[in-house]
Amino acid sequence: MYSTLKTQSRDTMRVVDLRSDTLTTPTPEMRRAMMDAEVGDDVYGEDPTLIALEERAARELGKEAGLFVISGTMGNLLAIMVHCNGRGEEAIVGNMSHTFLYEQGGAAQLAGVQLSILPNLPDGTFSLDLLRKSIRSYDDHEPITRLVVIENTHNLCGGKVVPLNWIQEVKGICKENNILMHMDGARVFNAAAYLKVPVKEITKYFDSVTFCLSKGLSCPVGSILVGTKEFIARARRLRKALGGGIRQGGILAAAGLVSLDTIVPILDADHRRTKMIADAINKLQSPNFKVDIENVQTNILMVQLIEIDLKAPEFVKRLQEVKEEEIAANVTDRDGKGIVVKISARDWGFCRLVVYTQITDEDVELAIKKIAFVIREFEKNKCK
Repeated sequence: MYSTLKTQSRDTMRVVDLRSDTLTTPTPEMRRAMMDAEVGDDVYGEDPTLIALEERAARELGKEAGLFVISGTMGNLLAIMVHCNGRGEEAIVGNMSHTFLYEQGGAAQLAGVQLSILPNLPDGTFSLDLLRKSIRSYDDHEPITRLVVIENTHNLCGGKVVPLNWIQEVKGICKENNILMHMDGARVFNAAAYLKVPVKEITKYFDSVTFCLSKGLSCPVGSILVGTKEFIARARRLRKALGGGIRQGGILAAAGLVSLDTIVPILDADHRRTKMIADAINKLQSPNFKVDIENVQTNILMVQLIEIDLKAPEFVKRLQEVKEEEIAANVTDRDGKGIVVKISARDWGFCRLVVYTQITDEDVELAIKKIAFVIREFEKNKCK
């Protein structure tokens, strides 16, 4: 049996944390902007910095108005509440979407809206034929289909950028049936970076869009919801009912303005580093650990565990351990510290790695060194 080092403090271990891009921290420039932000009371509509961020976000995404919200979950819920404002209405979402899986069923719990789910395909889309068949007729026995929600990039599909031609086809179907469209665009700026297009070229098909400031954009708090002026006015009112009224929000908004200027232009560096990790795992040619190397597009990487005894949470745990054999094999940083790599998994048959702006090339090299060692260790033990 391998022995784990008894002392695992921050002083003796080098940690590379790839669990999520929510781990980003405000940059020094953001902190200075937050300190110096001009503020007012946003419930009165008097915070100039918050107003500036909302207007800037709306312009960049090609919409009339914007609204700062505490989280993407709140932004998506508000969009559903505004679009599906009658009793007995329904929104269509993917079965792997954040809205369906990870927002506590807020559409039903708080908005009284039923979610109809369609199976997500590997690229984050769903079948257009199934979409057409899922749209309800105006039958007294059925809810009314009012909204389609699309996630882009798609988290659980491995950060995939949803194809624009597919979005166009969905838009055509929705227009034919008088159905609205909302984008959960938590990482939509990553999609724009991958496609090398202005973000408004992606968002122009949607009636509303939410994007997150506190994931890869490195802000401490917040998301932005954009749409028409009428839509945002109604969303602002409902935000207050959800406890989301913000007073001196300019302190938070200041970081958002900096992120649009300084973080958005360098998101492709996160994509490059993600691809470095994917390439390294792929080159191991492990029969048990696989990556879809041809479809690593943005800052999220899924590592598939193929029909093996090792479960994803066990792999995650092993990456956080440092064993004497690793130190002997020079699986360390330049100071001789053992490497801890943090990634995420639930009861999935895969693990998720997410790269963000504070992850450096050196961090990536250390993560590769540790992941490769653990994969080889498993392969070696499996052959015994």
